[in-house]
Amino acid sequence: MEDYSQDYEGKTILVTGGAGAIGGNLCRRLSDMNAGKIIILDDLSSSYAWNIPRAENITFIEGSILDDALLKRVFKGKPSYVFHLAAHFANQNSVDNPEKDLMVNGMGILKVLQYAHLTGVQRFVYSSSGCGVYGLDSKMPFEEPDVSVHLHTPYQVTKLLGELYTNYFRSLYELPIVNARFFNSYGPGEVPGKYRNVIPNFFYWAMKGLPLPITGDGTETRDWTYVGDLVNGLLAMGVREEAIGEAINLGSGVENRVCDMANVINTLTGNVGGIVFRDRRDWDVKTRLLSSIKKAEQLLGYKPQVPFEEGLQAVHHWFVENWENVDHCAEFDVSSPKYVSCEQSSREYPLCVERMPE
Repeated sequence: MEDYSQDYEGKTILVTGGAGAIGGNLCRRLSDMNAGKIIILDDLSSSYAWNIPRAENITFIEGSILDDALLKRVFKGKPSYVFHLAAHFANQNSVDNPEKDLMVNGMGILKVLQYAHLTGVQRFVYSSSGCGVYGLDSKMPFEEPDVSVHLHTPYQVTKLLGELYTNYFRSLYELPIVNARFFNSYGPGEVPGKYRNVIPNFFYWAMKGLPLPITGDGTETRDWTYVGDLVNGLLAMGVREEAIGEAINLGSGVENRVCDMANVINTLTGNVGGIVFRDRRDWDVKTRLLSSIKKAEQLLGYKPQVPFEEGLQAVHHWFVENWENVDHCAEFDVSSPKYVSCEQSSREYPLCVERMPE
């Protein structure tokens, strides 16, 4: 991938949801590129302050994208770039909490877009979902024009809604937007929990010596994409002129079976608990996921760098290095004392922090 350091050097950049796995890795890269000021806006509803990169040019502000007073304050700094990664995540969470999903993923992006337009940002990059906007009627590998209106969870619906809003702001106000359609992201920095992705959950259970629960028969495939490759794509989207107004898949372009992934994790962790099979969830109707990344290659010079097993090794290393925090914060039962104490420990903020008054 091309080096975009000169484009981001000295610039003010807002990353909503920047305390998450993708956001944290993006902010770390931007910091290394000598960005002037990186503002992380995150309510820590599914992330933790200990996982935020620490650097002099990174400022963390705890709060919601639904808070107008906070958004006014954040955009007062007139960021040149906005990477909108904040979201109510993901499918099962949206099925259980559809109204909250609509508020955060619908009203939330509308508010952030309004402030981005009013302050004249140089680029607005939105994290959509390649796992969400394509349906059973879409052809594999999924290509960008082949979106579906026959979706299966509120999360999928609101991710598509976000794209409709960005496109509206592009059409009416000529806001320079790009829609990044992430496929199954994984990598260092993702803490396991009830509503989290399968790979961090499997590592957590495997390191506990527990069997890994596969919903289905294990032959289901996913297009797992390493977080570093996603960050490369996002950085290009923030700079490349030909990306403006486009929706672009960011995937690996490779299918991997769920059972093979589980076996690799058990091998890496030495887990003898094996695998157990459970019924597939009602909404989980896509047995295969595979992205076409031709458009990303053409417009961004995008090329995935990290093979799947190598990426899993990096995740395992991160779990080992951060096990005390990970084990302390894994949220599988919100009524447990572990969850409460983790909320308290997340108040130990990194280097540069701004907080809204109560």
